[in-house]
Amino acid sequence: MSRTLSAPVTVAFDYTRSTGPVLGRFLTGLREGRVVGGRTSEGRVVVPPPEYDPVTHRQLDDFVEVADTGTVTSWSWVPEPVAGQPLDRPFAFVLVTLDGADAPLVHALDVGSPAEVRTGMRVRVRWAEERVGAITDISCFEPAEDAATGSATELGDLGEPVTGVVTPVELDYQYAASPEESSFYRAIAEGRIIGQRCPTCGKVYVPPRSACPADGTPTTDEVELSQTGTVTTFCIVNVPFLGQRIKPPYVSAYVLLDGADIAFLHLILDLPAEEVRMGMRVEAVWKPREEWGTTIENISHFRPTGEPDADYDTYKHHL
Repeated sequence: MSRTLSAPVTVAFDYTRSTGPVLGRFLTGLREGRVVGGRTSEGRVVVPPPEYDPVTHRQLDDFVEVADTGTVTSWSWVPEPVAGQPLDRPFAFVLVTLDGADAPLVHALDVGSPAEVRTGMRVRVRWAEERVGAITDISCFEPAEDAATGSATELGDLGEPVTGVVTPVELDYQYAASPEESSFYRAIAEGRIIGQRCPTCGKVYVPPRSACPADGTPTTDEVELSQTGTVTTFCIVNVPFLGQRIKPPYVSAYVLLDGADIAFLHLILDLPAEEVRMGMRVEAVWKPREEWGTTIENISHFRPTGEPDADYDTYKHHL
């Protein structure tokens, strides 16, 4: 058996932001298949337009439309694309100065090999079939050696403005548990909760850690803990969010297991949220055994035991 456990972890959420009048105008243009730039106080046209003039620091209010053709000024080859990149096959990231603009825009160029891309080559925007007002409305650039040179023109009406965008944010990583954590998770897979005792101060920590945080002594003595404990502090969750498994309101609480010297976080269910209180005695409720793995989710939640509340002195140091 491997000494330590590991598992892939994905942290993801949708990031929502308002665009404001400048970036919103640029995204509205993309939705309409047009590229909007901003003219600075020095007369330079920048794509995307900056919200504030880099010299005067005033909000930019001079906008133009530039061509969807341009020239590659620099590039880098991507031989192995990763999830979330513009293309799922090898491609080049390029800086493209669009005709009519004075500063380059970074995006992907769809070519088959690095031999097909060079500084100075002419390219054209490949528009997405369905456009929503996001940078991904530009699917990528494609070679266009015969493209005529365009220029900046007066910006006409763009229609209903884009005022907000939702951007998925995701982080994938491999979590490697310590030997002490691995022992904890293996015990959870057997329906047990274990901690480790510091041989110097005698405190029991759950989940176990490699050393006592109070005195630095390695915690080598394993202790099997009770599955009952006391609510020390708690929070009532009222706000819904992406990926939420339980309909609000519900309670997330720190539970001090009997025999432990540190509380750990879990759910308190099987009673109205407003009835949860500090000092409440609770017990672990396990999922059906066929649903068990090597995670703390084997414990579905904690519920009241029906015992009298714990005396404040027994948990006051854990608030």
